[in-house]
Amino acid sequence: MAIRRNRAKLHAVIGAVCAMTLSVPAAHARTAGDDHPATLAALKAFQAQAGPGAAVHAGDTDSAWTLSAGTGAINTDRPIQKDERFRIGSQTKTFTAAVVMQLVDEGRISLDAPIADHLPGVVTGNGYDGTRITVRHLLQHTSGLAAYNPYPGTETPKPSPDGTYSLAESVRKGLSRGPVSAPGAAVTYSNTNYLVLGMLIEKVTHKPVHQAITDRVIQPLGLNRTVFPAPGDRALPAPAVNGYHGVRVGGLHFWTPALTYDPSLYSSAGAVISTLEDLTAFYQALVAGKVVSAASLAEMQKIWEPTPGTGGDSGLGLGLGTYKLSCNTVAWGHSGGVPGYMSQTLVTQDGQHASVVTNVLFQFNRPDSELLHLLDTALCEDAPQRP
Repeated sequence: MAIRRNRAKLHAVIGAVCAMTLSVPAAHARTAGDDHPATLAALKAFQAQAGPGAAVHAGDTDSAWTLSAGTGAINTDRPIQKDERFRIGSQTKTFTAAVVMQLVDEGRISLDAPIADHLPGVVTGNGYDGTRITVRHLLQHTSGLAAYNPYPGTETPKPSPDGTYSLAESVRKGLSRGPVSAPGAAVTYSNTNYLVLGMLIEKVTHKPVHQAITDRVIQPLGLNRTVFPAPGDRALPAPAVNGYHGVRVGGLHFWTPALTYDPSLYSSAGAVISTLEDLTAFYQALVAGKVVSAASLAEMQKIWEPTPGTGGDSGLGLGLGTYKLSCNTVAWGHSGGVPGYMSQTLVTQDGQHASVVTNVLFQFNRPDSELLHLLDTALCEDAPQRP
């Protein structure tokens, strides 16, 4: 998987309210399953290792189709659909990166300027020096900031009196762990990078980050089922996919509703709510140059090399990851995971797209390889030749 991250410590909750199923639910094709047999088989294989339900929305610039397996709500026969909302987790980071790059286009931010130029005194202490960490380092997870993975109830910053979390407190919590490398020396995936970038967006735009991203990306692209909830707004607007915690033991499946939490816990690193259809539209618009300038898109797609000039490939750009598909095509996108949901979206320069969600995020044995196989199959099934 090209976007590399330190896995969050996620807690499966099993109790009296758990639901138990004894077999994998039947697959439900939102279009004729016979038209996409390879993708349907890959979807079934993924869902058998994932949550109660899973769906893939795929196609090209001319047409799109959706396949679903299992259910979006336990104890019902309700296939996940392309227009149902779910929490997209770290796919939020691409939205955040896009706004930062818009501000670069406007000359209000420089990619290679120290973050201390805009946020003096924020990234400092405990071994950190904000005069050496640039905006580019934060976008590309090469800042040296230690991994920080918020989790409801067990890994949170100091809350405000109303139970929400300020970006400043979230960053302070993330920086309580000392640096893991010198700036620019290595990739360490950390949510703190994008929480700092949220503070940067607020400082430069004079708007809360949820409002800035809504005004600059969500509304202009007409993503009508996408929302960056304000702090305190815990609602998941209908229609929505139900999220779960759970485990699989042999043929047994145990599910319990996912923990609720305030969206400000993840904020600019992971708070956005969207749909398979809207995520596809967002990434297609971004890669087509409709969100940032051509120069900024080129920077976002510039892959970090461990040693410059060696061709070493981390797969990581600025808020985007690159994936080499089996049909000799490169796709761009991001993955996401928060309590109750695991998702990923990939698009190609010529308009191919695939977006996947399942309604659980396991603590152990996450089906990452099955997810990537599903995405690859959906994107490559109509290719003339697959090596």
